Amino acid sequence: MMPKEKPLWKGFAFRLCLLSAAVFLCLQLGLRRSCAPAEKAGAAAARALPARGTEQRRKNKVEAHLAPGAGRPEAATASRRRVTYLRSSRRRSSEPACCPLQTLGSSRRKTIRWHVDLQPWASPTSSLNYEALRFLKYITTPQISCEHMNMNSLTDNSKTIKKPWSICLDDRFSLVHRIKSKQCRLYSLGLSSDDNQFEISMANSGCEVHRFDPSIKSAHIQEGQHLWNHRLSIDWRDPNPAIAAHKLRSHTKKLGTILNEFGHQKIDVLKADMESAEWKILENLILEDIVEQIGQLVFEVHVHWPGFEVSGNDSTVVRYWYSLLKELELKDFRLFHTYKDLLKPQMFLKKEAFNASSCYTLSWVNTRWK
Repeated sequence: MMPKEKPLWKGFAFRLCLLSAAVFLCLQLGLRRSCAPAEKAGAAAARALPARGTEQRRKNKVEAHLAPGAGRPEAATASRRRVTYLRSSRRRSSEPACCPLQTLGSSRRKTIRWHVDLQPWASPTSSLNYEALRFLKYITTPQISCEHMNMNSLTDNSKTIKKPWSICLDDRFSLVHRIKSKQCRLYSLGLSSDDNQFEISMANSGCEVHRFDPSIKSAHIQEGQHLWNHRLSIDWRDPNPAIAAHKLRSHTKKLGTILNEFGHQKIDVLKADMESAEWKILENLILEDIVEQIGQLVFEVHVHWPGFEVSGNDSTVVRYWYSLLKELELKDFRLFHTYKDLLKPQMFLKKEAFNASSCYTLSWVNTRWK
């Protein structure tokens, strides 16, 4: 008797089921592999969010404590002078800081310029005599009249002679109006604090006054409501970043750098008594177009020697001085007051010549200032 044959359709159905199961398994593996990168990216983003939040909180805390004037006030029994220390603290003051630290994105763009344009020689022979006479005539001849000036009284109650830091308060210029509206700002650059009556007077008028003096003991000192003292020295270059901060004798920065850090776009009055560093500082202000952000300049200039890092023979030095002042004139600054200090040695480049004093105080107004 022959064995009974199995139906063919049963074998075919079994093979079809195996094939379908294999296809389904392959599809599942493919879907899992395609979803894995997205899941990993989402997990990484979720982990990054807390880290970014922590970093932002840390950054905010650093900025809050770097800002001068953001410290906590002293006890009520302390003197009127308030010292602000830059230290870490978990509490944040509710008082607004005078100079909030700005981010890099808010910095003004600098115009690249490497040297001032020298004026032609005063004579074909490049004679010191002609150069000196041209320069001295320029700094002793006002270019514009000013009817209302604060002469800052040459004497005080102790009969001590003070320098006349003169500013122009004519109605045609904006300074007097900004003083009345208490929206003016004064920067004072100096290397000593012997004569600060001008700054105190401007602060009492409601102006925001910032004094930069590397000799003060604390980093930032606030006197009253409107006067801040900063332990900073203004230079014509920023310090070398390769030199550690603790190795520097003092904190030195360019004026443009400080303006960016403090978030100040304009200075109504810039007063400077830099003891022969004024020529290179003035050059830096011109080359970086900082002078265009200044309403009035009151500078003490010294002519008994060339000044820091001013090189060349005597004729070349005087030509350089004259060229700097002509650059101011090209930017619409006009000399409205000049003061010859007769108490200082009467010398010009180490010589008793040209009936010159070694020190002059010059005041300019920016006629384009708004």
